[in-house]
Amino acid sequence: MRVAVVGAGLAGLMAARALTDGGHQVVLFDKGRSPGGRLATRRIGDARLDHGAQFFTVRSDTFGAHVDAWIADGLVYEWCRGFGASADGYPRYAVHGGMNALAKHLARGLDVRCNSLVFSLHQGTGDQRWEVRLDEGSVHHADALVVTCPLPQTFSLLVSAGVVMPEELWRTDYDRTLSLLAVLDRPSAVRAPGGLQDDPQFTFVADNQAKGLSTVPALTLHANPEWSRAHWDDDHAEAEAALIELARPYVGDAAIVASQLKRWRFATPQKAWPEPCWRADDAPTLLVAGDAFAGPKVEGAACSGLAAAATLVS
Repeated sequence: MRVAVVGAGLAGLMAARALTDGGHQVVLFDKGRSPGGRLATRRIGDARLDHGAQFFTVRSDTFGAHVDAWIADGLVYEWCRGFGASADGYPRYAVHGGMNALAKHLARGLDVRCNSLVFSLHQGTGDQRWEVRLDEGSVHHADALVVTCPLPQTFSLLVSAGVVMPEELWRTDYDRTLSLLAVLDRPSAVRAPGGLQDDPQFTFVADNQAKGLSTVPALTLHANPEWSRAHWDDDHAEAEAALIELARPYVGDAAIVASQLKRWRFATPQKAWPEPCWRADDAPTLLVAGDAFAGPKVEGAACSGLAAAATLVS
């Protein structure tokens, strides 16, 4: 089959990898400058920081088999087994070079077309089952579609295709996250192993140097959904300054030598669809997948993409 995958985040990459390995012709479209979605890593001077997903765990044999292969390839390593008082002895995995290195690894050899904004999807006629129309006017034909972007965006794309998603699915809302990236002139006050999950203002605080990612001290701080929602429309500089003030306990005696504010509009689905993917009854060559299916974490997104690929060829 000729398969078009909309969204080159983890779910889209895993689906495309599985379909390509199965002998299908796959093209991925993504509006971003590089594949990965929230598998995002940024350089600020000499610092390297993960600013989306920070780590992942393994709960299933399916995902575990992939992680074992990544470890064997020297791509993935065990960061720690929990953070502070909430440490549970369960492995947390990180990626050498940052989380985006995993996306680049999965994208190797795939036809990934970045800076490609999908404007609409349409059901074709005859042997042209699907049309993917881009905002610059080009049209791509495919036998099947896998759509992995956030569900509100997926719903908008499927309206033009005449496909009706269940209301409970397309109404899935997402928490927003305002993220502060801060490069320091000396080590931070974040305790070993360099991560914190139980702060009332932040869902996660990461010391990228302690994590083994950055050669210089650098923090990533994710504001909690309530704070992020309340300050989402703040002036960019004001929101950054407010986050810097909240971050003081973790900056400690260090000085911030550079900082950036990042916004994640669709950071975390507020609820998960119970199945790993969704297929329209009247359009069996269309699959919808992503981190809103069977769990809004790295493993959930990966397994959703794999499930979409398996369902498509079943």
